[in-house]
Amino acid sequence: MNGTTHPYPIGSPGLPWGAAEKSLWLAQQQIKRSYADEVLAPLKSNLPAQAELIEYGAIDYSRLGLGRYPLYAVRSRTWNPDRPTVLVTGGVHGYETSGVQGSLQWIAQEFAHHADSVNLLVLPCISPWGYESINRWNPEALDPNRHFIADSPVSEAAQAMACIKLHAGKVDLHVDLHETTDTDNSEFGPAKAARDGKAFDWHAIPDGYYVVADTARPVPEFQRALIDAVERVTQITEADEHGCIIGTPLQQRGVIEYDKRLLGLCGGVTDARFVTTTEVYPDSPSTSPAECNRAQMATITAAIAHLLSH
Repeated sequence: MNGTTHPYPIGSPGLPWGAAEKSLWLAQQQIKRSYADEVLAPLKSNLPAQAELIEYGAIDYSRLGLGRYPLYAVRSRTWNPDRPTVLVTGGVHGYETSGVQGSLQWIAQEFAHHADSVNLLVLPCISPWGYESINRWNPEALDPNRHFIADSPVSEAAQAMACIKLHAGKVDLHVDLHETTDTDNSEFGPAKAARDGKAFDWHAIPDGYYVVADTARPVPEFQRALIDAVERVTQITEADEHGCIIGTPLQQRGVIEYDKRLLGLCGGVTDARFVTTTEVYPDSPSTSPAECNRAQMATITAAIAHLLSH
């Protein structure tokens, strides 16, 4: 059964939210886990010698009665302009846990192995309040991953873009780590539809891993290399009966495409030759959080291998 038969409990069908509805939505959100304990502590304690920790800003929601969150990136301690540059972003949607934890584990376990061949910049948790509240949006009911745009009104996106511009320079490879979860249909999709005064466009949640290429820079052989690598770790999503994944036509096995700049997605912030967005399905009975983390890590490693061989 799809979600269109159950109106979202905030707002009136067909009418976009105003300030009152957004305030009611925010009042219902709860802190469920700790950014300090689950992100900052392991990030600082497991930092390899080849990396430096950069505090690139802070998200301050004290005006809303919420917290202040320092923002950190991990950068190659030795930056060589003759090497290609790799950007990894996680936690753009804070509720997509393996994007955050997978990047943290990759920093701890793999960063040092690649520090002599590429320049690395990793932003492991772009949306810390979203991480703590297990949320897709920020407290202002805005989706950071639709606001990687000029003069962005979303602080999470604006500060990440400023960090990338300052610390990365020309980027050759960008891997943006995401998940597709059951709550996309049970909570976040219906909430978005209600916020915008529209009907909820329901699609079955795909079981497994897939990637989203950029329509302007699809590079099919690169996306295929990632699917081949991650298939050794976790299940690859198959297309539905319409040849689609979440309503988008399949380009090849496990690969769909979005126009990332047009949609204001994080994957559109650089001119990198190679760019991909990962999607894992943590709610599948055939996987586990640890396996999802390994799939994210395998993607980063395979992407770097492809970059260096091309």
